[in-house]
Amino acid sequence: MDGNYGRTTSDNAESEDKGGPLPGLLRPPIVFLAAILLAVALNHVWPLPFVPSTLRLLGRLLSLCALLLFLLSFREFRAAGTSIRGNERSTTIVRTGPYRFSRNPVYLSFVLLVLGLAIWLNDLWLLVLLVPAVGFIAAVVIPREERFLERNFQDQYLSYKSSVRRWL
Repeated sequence: MDGNYGRTTSDNAESEDKGGPLPGLLRPPIVFLAAILLAVALNHVWPLPFVPSTLRLLGRLLSLCALLLFLLSFREFRAAGTSIRGNERSTTIVRTGPYRFSRNPVYLSFVLLVLGLAIWLNDLWLLVLLVPAVGFIAAVVIPREERFLERNFQDQYLSYKSSVRRWL
């Protein structure tokens, strides 16, 4: 799933030590973008509306909150001088801003964005495809990142992990 098919565990550990934990093509932004594009295509062929028009403003608000959360999270990484990109090596554990409340506020912002778009565009397909996207992130991406951080930041990350929830 991370572009390392056919590599051994030691090859994966070596690549994680040289770069970031996500060297492959299935990075979270791509996973969520694929879900959005597929949902829009499915909605074009087989529309599945699910909310009354009065709630569509809520979708815009959620999308705006998602953007704000992403920007705040990105700002904290920049201020700490570390990369937010999964294929680049982290240089520190960020514990400020949204990272005080969630270990994964960027992924949370992606979830809120898709949820907001689903309501705003009245597209049930977005909600349907959000489920496997979040499942992939939770089952594959986050555990890989956590192994990387535990190996590279040991006690510092374990302390952070024990005091801050994964999502909220």
